[in-house]
Amino acid sequence: MNRFNVDYYSASSFIPIPDKDYRISSACGISGIMNRSGRSFNGEMIMKSMEIMHERGNGLGAGFAAYGIYPHLKGFYCFHMLYDDEFAKEETEEFLKKKYRIIESEPIPTRKNPRIKEVHILWRYFLDAGFAETSSEEDEVVSTVMFINEKIKGAFVVSSGKNMGIFKGVGYPEDIGDFYRLDEYSGYIWTAHNRFPTNTSGWWGGAHPFGILNWSVVHNGEISSYGINRRFLENYGYKCTLSTDTEVIAYLVDLFMRKMKYSHRVTSKIFAAPFWSEIDNAPENEKNLYTALRMNYGGALLNGPFAIIVANNQMMMGLSDRIKLRPLVAATKDDFLFIASEEAAIRVVCKDPQKIWSPKAGEPIAGFLYSGNREEKITETVALR
Repeated sequence: MNRFNVDYYSASSFIPIPDKDYRISSACGISGIMNRSGRSFNGEMIMKSMEIMHERGNGLGAGFAAYGIYPHLKGFYCFHMLYDDEFAKEETEEFLKKKYRIIESEPIPTRKNPRIKEVHILWRYFLDAGFAETSSEEDEVVSTVMFINEKIKGAFVVSSGKNMGIFKGVGYPEDIGDFYRLDEYSGYIWTAHNRFPTNTSGWWGGAHPFGILNWSVVHNGEISSYGINRRFLENYGYKCTLSTDTEVIAYLVDLFMRKMKYSHRVTSKIFAAPFWSEIDNAPENEKNLYTALRMNYGGALLNGPFAIIVANNQMMMGLSDRIKLRPLVAATKDDFLFIASEEAAIRVVCKDPQKIWSPKAGEPIAGFLYSGNREEKITETVALR
């Protein structure tokens, strides 16, 4: 049922049964909607944006990240979990109790959907980490996520931030959103993904978004540098256990933007570094900076075609590879910033945007919550300070 009355041809008209061996390498659809004033809006808006990109997926994965959805418990880390069985759940809970105070523990609310086959125990915990003895509470949470994903069989941390959550599974976006009852949530940033797996099979944990702490990433593309990126991250204590290129992007974002405190502009020039020929012709100060970034962080360069949307509690950023082999469109209307794979995904929820454009290859488009100055502009180019 097309609950939003969006016209599209059903994928079943040319793919009778979703098949993990049927691949369209340029597929996958991403969308992000942010209200920069922090005003919450219903989850149906992002679901509608995704439904019009139905054909970009094949039913083997979809998901959403939402910010501002737990205001009554915003001071606590919220772990969304997938469990294969009760044994994994019991082992994880015993581990969590040793490190945190569990404020709330409950099933993630769902509703029956005939197109979603639920195969996991879906659970969420609100955790107080205030008594952690380590120097960095956030580092302790990252360590917790790494341990659970690597060491506890049948347990997977879907998201681990504050006042946010990731909801994902095997299915089309409109069905996953309905299954998780996203129409009952309100948030001020929403990102979403419609998956067409190319190199990995479709399973609940492999659907997008991927997250760590408050970060979430949705991704259309194929990162050929996965092995190099993974080894680079291991030097900083990150454990990549999901065999997917998007996992490394999420951890790289956390490394550079949280731990190293680099701006989104600098981080984008690590991920989508200028070609050496461009660096040679750049002004001296930029040449020195870009050279230093490539020499020091070459292992974090994302090779291959990609378009990503990155979000946390304060911002949303879109970025494509340096020759833009994957599409990305942006638009603004009043306090709203929209980023998507297709213009149609924006116009279906924003009939008359004030501005709509295609960001340049390798150049980030980023919006931030207002910090008192409502004249702040959304950044469209990399103007390094």
